[in-house]
Formats: sequence, structure tokens, C-alpha cells
Amino acid sequence: MHLSHDPAAAPAEEIEFADFLRVDIRVGTIVAAEPFPEARKPSLKLRIDFGPTIGVKRSSAQIATLYEADTLVGRQVAAVVNFPPRQIGKVLSEVLTVGFADEEDRVVLFSPDKPVPNGSRLF
Repeated sequence: MHLSHDPAAAPAEEIEFADFLRVDIRVGTIVAAEPFPEARKPSLKLRIDFGPTIGVKRSSAQIATLYEADTLVGRQVAAVVNFPPRQIGKVLSEVLTVGFADEEDRVVLFSPDKPVPNGSRLF
């Protein structure tokens, strides 16, 4: 799926700025989170509110090694909102919640350091 999570890895191949603009990364607020024990990797099922234009979307995120479901409600996160939905086990994941790998290859959520309106787009 990814080229490498290693911070020392070489950059991916060069792309055009127009390619970046096609990826729609928005901020939303987690409104519900629950365990996803059926997943192959430790995961949580999330419902994320991206504001009135995009609405509330579902995501399966491999974040259960660092995050407890009950601590995530109200937290803002970033997600790609323009990928087609993907079936992850019994969950239809509508957005790809994004993060970075820590030194133990666990996913650390990517989120703004100050509150921003739900639906705000990364630029």
C-alpha cells in the first residue's frame, strides 16, 4: 500500500501540483468511535462529521494500539474524502483517516493543533 513508513526512505516519485489538488483532504470531528475486533490489525470504527456539505462519514482506522475509542469523540482529524468507499471486513469505510507511523510503526493521527471548521480543506 505505501512505499515505506521509514523516515529515512527516499521521497516518492515526483508528481504534478495538479495531482496533489485532486486529493481532497478535509478536517472533521469524530462523533463516534467503537472497537473493531474483527479487523486483522488493531482498528477502531469511526464516524466523523465533516460539516454540512460532506456530512458524517464512516472510517475504519488502524489506530487501536495508541487510541481508546472513548477518548476520541470530539477530536478533530484529517481524512481523504474523495476516495471511493472501501469494504474493510464488515465495515464500509467512506473516508481514509490519515496519520503518520511512529518509531514502532503505530499510526499517530494527523490533526490540526488549533480547532478549525469541520470540512476545512488541506492546502
